[in-house]
Amino acid sequence: MHNKVVYRMARGLRRAGLVVLRFNFRGVGTSEGEHGNLTGEMEDARVALEWLRSRYPALPFALAGFSFGSRVITRVGCAAAEAAFLMAVGFPTQMGDVEFLETCGVPKIFVQSTHDQFGPRAELELAFARFAEPKQLIWIESSDHFFSGGLEALDEAVAGAVPR
Repeated sequence: MHNKVVYRMARGLRRAGLVVLRFNFRGVGTSEGEHGNLTGEMEDARVALEWLRSRYPALPFALAGFSFGSRVITRVGCAAAEAAFLMAVGFPTQMGDVEFLETCGVPKIFVQSTHDQFGPRAELELAFARFAEPKQLIWIESSDHFFSGGLEALDEAVAGAVPR
């Protein structure tokens, strides 16, 4: 939650007119619990979404996440298929299978650093070609997974990619 990429994502989403909820997964920062090997974090995301939906029941919702969080939200969002869109920033291709995205009909927006060491360009482009439509891939010129040198461009890309 207290991460420069997550902050910029939230700022861009708010600028695009969305209500944003940032939270830490179990065991991160000062949150309680231990890392849940994706399953626990998916439950964390579902609970946070349930709370947000109860607070704003009339608003459509989207899911966005950075790095491991992008893995979580794509799993949760593709399984529920009710989200307006999914935004995966810094998607780590080297963190498991991506086959579930080949049949996921929810609109997907991937925002990636041109030099992401956990989701290298060649790997993501190869996987992205197999992902189901609708989909979009935005490259941000930056030097690493944390968008060093490209945070302003990330902020703008996030705000600009939100479907209107």
